[in-house]
Amino acid sequence: MAATVALYAPVRHFEFVTWDDPNYITENPHVQGGLTWASVLWALTTSDPPYWHPLTWLSHMLDVQVFGLNAGGHHLPNVLLHIGNAILLFGLLHWMTGALGRSAFVAGLFAFHPLHVESVAWVSERKDVLSTLFGMLTLWAYVSYARQPRRGRYLVVLLLFALGLMTKPMLVTLPFMLLLLDVWPLGRVRFDFAHHRSLRSGPGGGSVWAALRGQRSVVLRLVREKLPLLVLAVASSLVTFVIQEQVGAFGELGVRPWDLRLQNAVVSYLAYIGTMLWPEGLAAFYPYPQSLPAWQVVGSILVLIGVSVAVIRAARRHPYLPVGWLWYLGTMIPVIGLIQAGDQALADRFTYVPLIGLFIMVAWGIPELLARWPYRSIALPAAAGLTLLACAISSWNQVQYWKSSLTLWTRALDVTTGNYRAHHNLGLALAISGKGDEAIPYFSEAVRFKPDFAEAHNNLGSVLANQGKLDQAIVHFSEALRFKPDSAEAHYRLGLALARLGKGDQAIPHFSDAIRLQPDHAEAHYGLASALDDQGKIKEAIAEYTEAVRIRPDFAMAHNNLGVALANEGRVDEAIREFSEALRIQPNFADARNNLATMLERKKERD
Repeated sequence: MAATVALYAPVRHFEFVTWDDPNYITENPHVQGGLTWASVLWALTTSDPPYWHPLTWLSHMLDVQVFGLNAGGHHLPNVLLHIGNAILLFGLLHWMTGALGRSAFVAGLFAFHPLHVESVAWVSERKDVLSTLFGMLTLWAYVSYARQPRRGRYLVVLLLFALGLMTKPMLVTLPFMLLLLDVWPLGRVRFDFAHHRSLRSGPGGGSVWAALRGQRSVVLRLVREKLPLLVLAVASSLVTFVIQEQVGAFGELGVRPWDLRLQNAVVSYLAYIGTMLWPEGLAAFYPYPQSLPAWQVVGSILVLIGVSVAVIRAARRHPYLPVGWLWYLGTMIPVIGLIQAGDQALADRFTYVPLIGLFIMVAWGIPELLARWPYRSIALPAAAGLTLLACAISSWNQVQYWKSSLTLWTRALDVTTGNYRAHHNLGLALAISGKGDEAIPYFSEAVRFKPDFAEAHNNLGSVLANQGKLDQAIVHFSEALRFKPDSAEAHYRLGLALARLGKGDQAIPHFSDAIRLQPDHAEAHYGLASALDDQGKIKEAIAEYTEAVRIRPDFAMAHNNLGVALANEGRVDEAIREFSEALRIQPNFADARNNLATMLERKKERD
C-alpha cells in the first residue's frame, strides 16, 4: 500500500477547512482539551452534531492530545485508517474466495478511486474511515464465526458491530451485508436449481425464487441468526432519527416533497455509477435540484430495474453479480436521500462502502466474460494496472483540491452551477482570512441562489458590520432570524449591531435569546453585560461579566470590564484581581494596565 501512502502524502501539509472542521475540532472546546474524563463523558452523552458517535469524538480528542491543532497531524489518522481498510478488504475477499488477483484489484480500486478522496482528505469525515474499519473487522469476525460457529465468536461480531455504530450510524446496513455474504462467497445458502427446472427463468438458469423457497429453513435460520445485530441497528437508527429531529436536521423534509426526494434518490443511484466509471467534475457539495426531467427519472428507473432483473437471472452461474449489486443498492439506502438530513443532492463520501459491491461485480465479472479469450492472461492484468493507474492519477489531482478552503470551494464553483454552499463557504474562508471585501460577493451570491440560507445572511451581516455598515448588517441578521429563529449566533450578532448603534434596549432581548439558546455563549453574556452596564444596571452587569469569564477564562476584555463594574461598586480588591487577570492574559492591554494602576492608587489611599 505504499502507493496509497504516496497518493495521500500531500495532506500532511493541508489545512483544516471551513466545513464541519470548526464544529468537530478547531472551535470545539470539548475536543480542544484533548482526552480528559470530562471530555470522555461529553463524547458519550452529546448529540452535537446530529449523530451519536462517541468513538469518533474520542479519536479527534486523541489527535489533539498527540498533535495539538496541527492540521497535518489530524489528516494522518484518516490516511492510515483508509490504508488499513483497503488491506482488510483485500484480506477478507482473498480469505473468502481464494482469488488473489481479483481481491487485489477490488482493494486497489477501493484505495485509489477518486470518489473516496473526500472521506480521506477531509478531517471531519473521520467517521467514514473509522466506522469502515470496525465494519471490516466485523466482517472478518463473522467469516470466522460462519466457518466455525461458536457463541464466543458471535459475541465478537456483536461487539465490533456495536463499536462501528458508535462511530457512524450508516453501518446499520451491515446485517444485510452479512446475509449477502452468506449467499456468496460463503455459500451458507445453496440454491438447488436442479429441483426447479420446470421453473426456468431463462437460458441456462432455474428460478432463483423457487430455489430460495427450497432453502426456506436455511434462510430463516440465517435471518434469525442476525436478529441481535438487527436490534442494534434499529436502536442506532432510532437514536439517530430522534437526535436529528431534535436539532432540526430534517428541516428540509418540509421543503422538499416526497416525490422529489424519490426522484433524486433514483437518479442518484445512476449518478454514482456514472462518477465511478468517469470521475470527472467531483465537488465537495452538489446542490439539490429544484426539479428533475421526467426522462431522466424514468430512464433511471428502467436501468435499475433492468440491471436488477439481469443480475438475478444470472445468479445461478454468477452469484457475485446479485450480491455485488444488492450490496451497492442496500448499503446506499441510509444516505440516498429518502429521509433527507442535510441539503446535498448526493455526496462523494456516501460511496465509501457501497462501491465495494460494484467493484466486486467488475473484478469477477469481466474475467468470466472474457474467459475464452486467448489473450486474457496478458490483457486483463494490463487493463487492471492501467485502470488503477488512471484512478491514482485522478485521485492525486482530486486530493490537491482539499489543500485549503480556498482551493476546495473554488474548485466546487468551477465544476457546478448554482452552488450556494460553495459560494458561502468560499466567502467564509475569505472573511476568516481578513478579506471581507472579497467575501461579500460570494455571500451575496449564496443568498441570491438560496434566499432562505440563514447562515449566509448571518455571515454577510457580520462582514458588513465589521465594515461599519450596521444598517445593512441588521437587515441580514433579521433575515437570518426570520428563516432560523433559533440561531443563537444571529441573535448575538443582531444584538451587537443594535448596541453599536446605541439601541441598548433593543439589543438586550437578542443577547438574552442568544444565551437562552446557547447558555455557554461567552460573547453573548459579555454583550448583555455591556448593554446592562450602559444602562447603569451594575449588579446585573457584574453577574453577566462573571458568567462570561467563567465560560471563557481567557476573555481579557470581559475581565477588564468586570473589574470596572466592580470598581464602580466600590469592590476595589476584586477589581484589582480582574485587572491583573486581564493583564496576565494580554500583557499589552493598555486599558487594563491603566485601570489597575488607578485601583492600586485608590487602595493605597484607602489603606
